[in-house]
Amino acid sequence: MSNLRLAVCALALVVCSGARADDKGPTHFTCDFNNGYSWSYDRGKFRSAPADDLSFEIDHIDLAKQSATLILHGKSANALKIVRALNANTFLEVVNEGFLNMTTIYDRDPKTGKYPAVHSRHFGLFGQPIFAQYPGTCTAKP
Repeated sequence: MSNLRLAVCALALVVCSGARADDKGPTHFTCDFNNGYSWSYDRGKFRSAPADDLSFEIDHIDLAKQSATLILHGKSANALKIVRALNANTFLEVVNEGFLNMTTIYDRDPKTGKYPAVHSRHFGLFGQPIFAQYPGTCTAKP
């Protein structure tokens, strides 16, 4: 077998083995996002502006059932669905008006002990499209 075929087979084994974000990962995260931007569509153009800092918790994470709970200001807010990926889990929130919020939490950074994360919001206000994106980190909570 050629080296190329061997490399392709090895890669296929890794991909097919289900190498996903930790199956027995944390069941509760505290997340902080303090460097976001929002964009709004007005008069034919998207305009950007710094977004306010954002923090929340994700609790009752059940990867097998693909469910979790969003916690805002210490209170349960909404149910979340989980989409599993290689080295990350994305938490989807469908808000009452049908808009989406999503948070992707990547595998733990061994250097900092934190989990790199990205939070995105897709919504509208008075008929105008608005979206926001925040890079940040999450910390596993015991």
